[in-house]
Amino acid sequence: MGKIQSPAEILEFEPPSPSALRARMAMARAYFDPYFQGLDALKFDRPALWAGNHTLYGLLDVPLMVEHIYTRHGVMLRGLGDRGHFTLPGWGKLLVNAGMVLGSPEHCAALMQAKHHVLVFPGGGREVMRRKGEAYQLIWKQRTGFARLAIEHGYDIIPFGSVGPDENFQILLDAKDISKSRLWKLFSQRLPLDAYTRNGDMIPPLARGVGLSVLPRPQRYYFGFGKRIRTSQLKRDASDQDAVWAIRERVGRAVEKEIDALKAYRQTDRKKHWSILRRWLAPLRVQE
Repeated sequence: MGKIQSPAEILEFEPPSPSALRARMAMARAYFDPYFQGLDALKFDRPALWAGNHTLYGLLDVPLMVEHIYTRHGVMLRGLGDRGHFTLPGWGKLLVNAGMVLGSPEHCAALMQAKHHVLVFPGGGREVMRRKGEAYQLIWKQRTGFARLAIEHGYDIIPFGSVGPDENFQILLDAKDISKSRLWKLFSQRLPLDAYTRNGDMIPPLARGVGLSVLPRPQRYYFGFGKRIRTSQLKRDASDQDAVWAIRERVGRAVEKEIDALKAYRQTDRKKHWSILRRWLAPLRVQE
């Protein structure tokens, strides 16, 4: 099992040099050709909580976004990760070395007290383990923790959307299909699979990418960033559940607005700037 850092230990993180990180991401940047809009309108002198949509598998777009914001704007986002990441030897250490921390209230509070920029995906693991027909849907359930912490610490929230990764793969079998299979039912009689998978929320879909392979389709990635949503007017009173929910809903609407705008822009950009090869290898609408 991987080691989970204490709230004090996470503040010892030292990011790599911008040049080293940019070199590390060169291949992924060429493959996915990311496009960013809205960042130039933001000011980065005041720390913020960055909240957006998690995408299928959640592994490909986040590093590119973090790298771009760090190397181009000098801001290192400290991501909040699901506890499951830190239970895997090697993998958890890799993410810790990239700046991720356990997504607990205590760890988030420590980062905010130290004035770090914090990255959060309110949908968490369930949003990563997407099912057929769920492309770009926000699956935040009743979660309000991120809004409450922002209010407690007077943090602005920067909403963002990510478009492209949900078409990297075509889902063949999702959690519903897998949990209904004979094999699943057989193993569930012997193992607490519901507990392991949080009642099915953490069952990863089986999917294919280019052809029959697991190589992700070379979708172009699009990232859009909205205006800061201030919480300072609430005077750091997070006990007002109506106010917390209102902030949560406002952020959700802002994220959806960014997603819709990016999808619309992609339709035009795909015809103008995608190569014939990319268009052929990366069709859209693969999750229906």
